[in-house]
Amino acid sequence: MGKYSQITDYLVNFLDTEVRKTGIKKVVVGLSGGLDSAVVAVLAHRAFGDDLLCVKMPSQYSSQSSLDDADALCTEFGLRSETASIEPMLRAYEQMNPHLNNLRKGNFSSRMRMSTLFDVSAREGALVLGTSNKSELMLGYGTLYGDLSSAINPIGDLYKSEVYELARYLGVTKSIIEKPPSADLWAGQSDEADLGYTYEQLDSAMKLYVDQRLTKEETIAKGVDAQMLDMIVKRIFANHFKRKMPVIAKLTSRTLNHDFNYPRDITL
Repeated sequence: MGKYSQITDYLVNFLDTEVRKTGIKKVVVGLSGGLDSAVVAVLAHRAFGDDLLCVKMPSQYSSQSSLDDADALCTEFGLRSETASIEPMLRAYEQMNPHLNNLRKGNFSSRMRMSTLFDVSAREGALVLGTSNKSELMLGYGTLYGDLSSAINPIGDLYKSEVYELARYLGVTKSIIEKPPSADLWAGQSDEADLGYTYEQLDSAMKLYVDQRLTKEETIAKGVDAQMLDMIVKRIFANHFKRKMPVIAKLTSRTLNHDFNYPRDITL
C-alpha cells in the first residue's frame, strides 16, 4: 500500500470517527474550485456519501475558471452542491466602505463565506469541515474566523505540496491541480505572489525547520534561502495566535483552557 493510499484510508476513517462521535451524521464543505477544498470534498464524499453538501460561495471577484472547476468536480464525483453567492453582501459593504483595501476586502469576503457556511450547517444539522493545509496554518496565511474556522480539519497536517500529491492520487480534476493557487479574494490574487515564494520552496524549508526541528543555521546549511527562512520564522511566530483558542484571563482555580482541560470528545 502506497503512502497516499494509507493517508486516504486514515483521513476517511478520521472524518467518519470524529464526526459521528459528536452524534452528527452530516458535513458541509465550502467548495471554491481550488485544490484544498476539492481534496477535502472528495475525502468527505468517501466517508459520508450524500450526507456531504458542498457549498459554492462566489463573489464578483471569483474567476469563471474557479466556478467551472467546482462544477466539474461535483459532476465527476457525484457531489451534492448548492450555490450561495456572497456578492450582494460584499457589494453592500463596499458601498458602505468605499476605501476598502484588498486585505480588508479579502478578510471580509472570507468571513462572509464562513458565516454563510455555518448557517448552512445549522440548517442541515451538519458539521463544517476545514480546508486549510499545514503550509497556510504555519504561515498564518488565512483569515481568523474566516477560512481558518471549522469543526474538523482533515488536511491541516499536510503541506500544500503534499495536498497536490494526494489530489493526484484521488483523481481530482486535472484543471484544479494545474492552475496557480488562489483564494479569489480579489481580482488577480495569487497565493504564491502574496507569499513571495512557491509552496514547494516554502514547504521544503518548513519540513526542515518545523518537522525536523533543525535550527535556522542548520536549515540554511541544507541549502535553504536565508531571507526566505527569516520570513517563514517571523510568520510562524507572529501568527501563532491564529492557531490557538482565545486566551482567557485566569481568575479562578478552574479556568477554561488552563485547568479545565478535558478531551474534546469527552462524554458522561
